[in-house]
Amino acid sequence: MPLPFLTADRAFDAADDVALPYDDRDRWRRPYRPGPWRVAAAALSLLLASFVLFAAVIIAATGTLGSAAVIFGIAAVVIAAALRLLRMGVWVSGHGLRHVGFLATRTAPWQQVVSVRTVQQPVRWLGLPRTVQGQALLLVRRGRTAAALPPLLTTHNADFLARPEAFDRAADAVEAWAEEYRLG
Repeated sequence: MPLPFLTADRAFDAADDVALPYDDRDRWRRPYRPGPWRVAAAALSLLLASFVLFAAVIIAATGTLGSAAVIFGIAAVVIAAALRLLRMGVWVSGHGLRHVGFLATRTAPWQQVVSVRTVQQPVRWLGLPRTVQGQALLLVRRGRTAAALPPLLTTHNADFLARPEAFDRAADAVEAWAEEYRLG
């Protein structure tokens, strides 16, 4: 079963001279690949889910079906969380910019976007309370300040930790989408 949200289209890596290399611009897509930290966390979650599913099968064979159903439900929640973890990030299309978080998704139509810019500031390390100096991609919307919204991407999140070149490419791609559609 292909999971298209796991990989970005190869066009961003292959076409350096074209800022927006997509044919179908109305489809939501992530202009970068998920980082190794995000993929590793999702893989470990799915590994845990496989053990929980195995336990559910054993409980179903030896115990009550009610307790097995509860364990199957726990495994389903772990699998859903792993898939949501892989889906997190910034997505762009001709309609706007979408910031997918673990529990919430915010979409900004291009008409509401004032600017998308990279700034040097303290950023959270892997989403934890600890902050370090890094770069962040900020979205400024009409009627809101940049401080009111969390950064779209940072150099120290699960996608770009220890990969500054990947952050630069992703930030440039999102900024190119913003310039194309915000002014267009």
